[in-house]
Amino acid sequence: MLQNPSTKYKPFPVINLTDRQWPMKTITSPPMWMSTDLRDGNQSLFEPMNAERKMRMFKMLCEVGFKEIEVAFPSASKTDFDFVRRLIEDDHIPDDVTIEVLTQAREHLIIRTMESLKGAKKAIIHVYNATSKPFRDTVFGMSKDDVIAMAVSSVQLIKALAAKQPETLWTLEYSPETFTATELEFALEICNAVTHTWEATPNNKVILNLPATVEVATPNVYADQIEWMHRHLDRRDSVILSLHPHNDRGTAVAAAELGIMAGADRVEGCMFGHGERTGNVDIVTLALNLYTQGISPELDFSDIDAIGRTVEECTQLPIHPRHPYVGDLVFTAFSGSHQDAIKKGLAVQNDDTIWAVPYLPIDPKDVGRSYDSVIRVNSQSGKGGIAYLMESEYGIVMPRRLQVEFAGVVQHHTDSHDGEIMASDIWQLFSSTYLDKGIDTTISYNTHHLYEEGDTQGIDLNIEINGEAHNLKGKGNGPIDAAVHAIQSVGFAITVRNYEERAINASVMGSDANACSFIQISGANDQAIKEVYGVGIDPNIVTASIKALISGVNRMK
Repeated sequence: MLQNPSTKYKPFPVINLTDRQWPMKTITSPPMWMSTDLRDGNQSLFEPMNAERKMRMFKMLCEVGFKEIEVAFPSASKTDFDFVRRLIEDDHIPDDVTIEVLTQAREHLIIRTMESLKGAKKAIIHVYNATSKPFRDTVFGMSKDDVIAMAVSSVQLIKALAAKQPETLWTLEYSPETFTATELEFALEICNAVTHTWEATPNNKVILNLPATVEVATPNVYADQIEWMHRHLDRRDSVILSLHPHNDRGTAVAAAELGIMAGADRVEGCMFGHGERTGNVDIVTLALNLYTQGISPELDFSDIDAIGRTVEECTQLPIHPRHPYVGDLVFTAFSGSHQDAIKKGLAVQNDDTIWAVPYLPIDPKDVGRSYDSVIRVNSQSGKGGIAYLMESEYGIVMPRRLQVEFAGVVQHHTDSHDGEIMASDIWQLFSSTYLDKGIDTTISYNTHHLYEEGDTQGIDLNIEINGEAHNLKGKGNGPIDAAVHAIQSVGFAITVRNYEERAINASVMGSDANACSFIQISGANDQAIKEVYGVGIDPNIVTASIKALISGVNRMK
């Protein structure tokens, strides 16, 4: 068992923000997005991306619509340095995209980082140092004044080096690393020192990035921290307030959303939540969450499968099948009640109305997915999912009572076979149950001829009974009634309870099969009354109906 946590951990202190405003706010526009897939995401991989995969990822991020991309930690390795140089020298950076690079607040690392950016049209130089008490006391042995001095001297150096590279439009970004574990008054003091040193103005803004380097509290606490900073920062009109949530508590997306409500302008994260430990905030989820609320995220995820494949191939990390919006199974229902609700919702959903399909928060088509895999069948599934697959894959729109009957057939199969059953397997079960001439078939249809006799309909019905040819005659008030009387003449005591017919799309079933009939019949079976369905498919609706009648008789035994 876990030990008593109260002897080892303590709750995070409450933020003194009794008049907090963020709970009453709603998000009405997207934040500025910054992808750190090529830096924070890349450094967390088992095998960091090589130059080819980094370039492929960079181009994909540009195509998605990111305007700010953190591309490297140039002072960390020659690979990263050379990648930045390649982007600049080979003109791979679109005019509307600004590259960003990261450096620690150390002189030799800053100099190396600034060298990597020579010739860039626009660049964000992102400098950071850790500010929380455990880092000050334990890791670095520095006082608060020492930590502020490190940040200020680093900004002074960047400012001086930037002046020597006037061909580049520079933006400074500063991160008080471990912000969430730093005393708010001290975080404010060091951030104000940075903006004053840079001489930030509304036309020369500083990005102040407040990272949840490690999640240490609930998302509402992060929102309180962000709102407190938002309300107390000097030169707020000269600051772009940025978030960089990690996912240690599994709440990075919620923390980011509440942080935006609390006053943040910008979010840093990775596609699908890649990053150190449990990852950075998932930008795909954040962006599509906005989309489902009627807000354009200004990022293009209309072909989410292609994006997912690119990320998987570049990072060599799989995307979880239950990952929001992109996982293989997120638009798939196995539960029978879910399937039934989805089927009914899709049937009435119009393209020009607000999306309101049960269990689907987003239209799969909007992210390039289809309905083909929305409903899949296993032992937990019900008639709704089976009916959906039969209709979408094979054009068979089953009556509700037939859905119930056939669901039992499928359930019996799935109970005795492990795993999922595919649409093709369901069709084979349907065919063998209702359509095929199997070894247990009592009656087989050959031909028929209709004729009029006064006010009645007559039929000559050529069939085989247990392999022996029979020519039956019957009369009734229509073809089906006549066929029933013909079959009754040789001892089959049946009554038609229900009859329906449907047209089948020829492109689904083939040009020679465009009519389907469903007949429910009742009759005596082992001294009990039994009701079953029969199904017939044929280009001619009368022939399809007779086949359905014979199918039902065969199933009566």
